[in-house]
Amino acid sequence: MSATNSTLPPKAPSNQAPQKARTTVQNIGLMLAFIVLGAILLVPTPETLSTGGHRMIGVLAFAIILWMTSAVSYPVSATMITALTALLLGFSPNPEAPAKAMGTANALKLIISGYSSPAMILVGAAMFISVAMRKTGLDRRIAMLVLSSVGTKVSRIYLGVIITGLILAFFVPSATARIACLAPIIIGIVENLGIERKSRVAALLMVGAVQADTFWNIMIQTAAAQNLVAVGFMQTQMKGAVSWIDWLMAAAPFSIIMVIITYFLTQAFIKPEFKELIGGDVQLAKMRQEIGPMSTDEKKLLCISITLLALWATGGKLHSIDTTTTTIVAIALFFLPKIGIMGWKFAQPNIDWGSIVMFGAGIGLGSVLLKTKAATWLAQVFVNAFSLETASVFLLIAVMAAFLILIHLGFASATALSSAMIPIVISIVMGHNAEGLNPLGVTMLMQYAICFGLVLPVNSPQGMVAYGTDTFNVKTFMTTGIPLTIIGYVMMLVFALTYWHWIGIA
Repeated sequence: MSATNSTLPPKAPSNQAPQKARTTVQNIGLMLAFIVLGAILLVPTPETLSTGGHRMIGVLAFAIILWMTSAVSYPVSATMITALTALLLGFSPNPEAPAKAMGTANALKLIISGYSSPAMILVGAAMFISVAMRKTGLDRRIAMLVLSSVGTKVSRIYLGVIITGLILAFFVPSATARIACLAPIIIGIVENLGIERKSRVAALLMVGAVQADTFWNIMIQTAAAQNLVAVGFMQTQMKGAVSWIDWLMAAAPFSIIMVIITYFLTQAFIKPEFKELIGGDVQLAKMRQEIGPMSTDEKKLLCISITLLALWATGGKLHSIDTTTTTIVAIALFFLPKIGIMGWKFAQPNIDWGSIVMFGAGIGLGSVLLKTKAATWLAQVFVNAFSLETASVFLLIAVMAAFLILIHLGFASATALSSAMIPIVISIVMGHNAEGLNPLGVTMLMQYAICFGLVLPVNSPQGMVAYGTDTFNVKTFMTTGIPLTIIGYVMMLVFALTYWHWIGIA
């Protein structure tokens, strides 16, 4: 069957979905979350913190434990966070009229504000783009065009995988979707040549694709949801924004250097059994032929995607239309009769609505932390703990980046980490008086650090997608992830002293 005519498998009704048994870690995590929440609420409120801010710190700790232990699914955690905020903040004193409670309606309005933020809308729109790519098969066509052009040497095919990831990162705003596109192609090449899934060749291609994709996430603002969450906080809380092209110009040198390092380092640590895939050219040609000629829907999607990319790149330079609006217009074209490429009945069951719920709640939680000054209080605690009151911009970046990279080890989602930590980062940089500090620029650099999910497959959804192919084990992933994390952190410090300092963001 031609990939251009393929459709996504329908999702099973929720009442038919098999229920996985809960693990001990999940049960302990859920209990621990409530215990920590209760303990924080029982501690007397510090004089420098409002009652509402005190309670929101408890909710933040509750959320972090849920996210770190995967105690419940992300949509369920979003519901719990929303309910707790409405109740705990609703019965706390109103900052504008301390004699009265804020009221649950007002508290609920604050926590659900995340669902109306531009970042939330953009994340949702990005999912529709991913579905459109999968429906038409355009992402697979792009991958096959690149891979069938690089040759049959393992090193060349590996380079083709990395280049494909880069091209898709501009058009597919989801690292998970990009790896989900590449994984079956890699498996198809390997298995059809009689190579075992557990071979070092397969491990190299799969691990390398994920690790390189992490750095493409850093480079391209619209490549990952966590970037969009951070941009949303910058717009609403810092009253400023980093344009798509400015983000690219700042991150591209760092990401490209790190991908080059990744290319050579992974081959050194995961040495393939052979240098060339004999018969690989025939297999790639066959897979490319199976895709068939380019369909009308693919051509439409390609035209819309290129136009959208051009609008993203020139936003704030050649026109004043924001990224979210241009993306929404593109999605509207997807559904427009005659012009469009899919109907709502197709898109609706293939959108991960649970993740959208989680994004909205996460953004809302961050906004409430800032609104109640809880983020400001936590920022001051962080600054005092590391004696950063008089720290230089470089030391501030070094300490915060190290902290964010380390804490990511406990998170399965950079989006959740952004939702929890970027509000605190904003409070730190907005309240710091270091000479030459660019609050927007430093916040962007901290978002780069949040993207570092290199050590464990569970540190990112795309890592788990790749791990599910059974081509590598956790030890193999860590063998490349640990040195890449250390090198990446050192490179961030080097760039903070050089390039980023020269362009005025560090």
